[in-house]
Amino acid sequence: QVQLVESGGGSAQSGGSLRLSCAASGFTLGQYVIGWYRQAPGKEEREGVACVKYSDGTALYDDSVKGRFTISVDNSENAVYLQMNNLKPGDTGQYYCATKDSSVESWWDAVQTHFFDHWGLGTQVTVSS
Repeated sequence: QVQLVESGGGSAQSGGSLRLSCAASGFTLGQYVIGWYRQAPGKEEREGVACVKYSDGTALYDDSVKGRFTISVDNSENAVYLQMNNLKPGDTGQYYCATKDSSVESWWDAVQTHFFDHWGLGTQVTVSS
């Protein structure tokens, strides 16, 4: 079965850390860009957080998370991780991972159109002040 499954969400205090995981099954990530986008409570707009080209590590980050979040891949696990440090209440939202066979720039553009190849059901992150 082809799917992406996110995990690792939860609650944290402002300044705390969480690590999100996204595991792919039924296909290999090697040709894809994979990344995370989020949706804040009560908002329809999706916001790109970070993405990485699985084959060469080229990454993009939203300005709001640069220096705090790190995206990484695990070839042996066919997975991607998002290490989130120094969390802020504004980071609260449902986090989704998604893939696109494209450049990192095209993945970022796809956040608004949701023209992804695969996506998961999401994991909730709640940061309290």
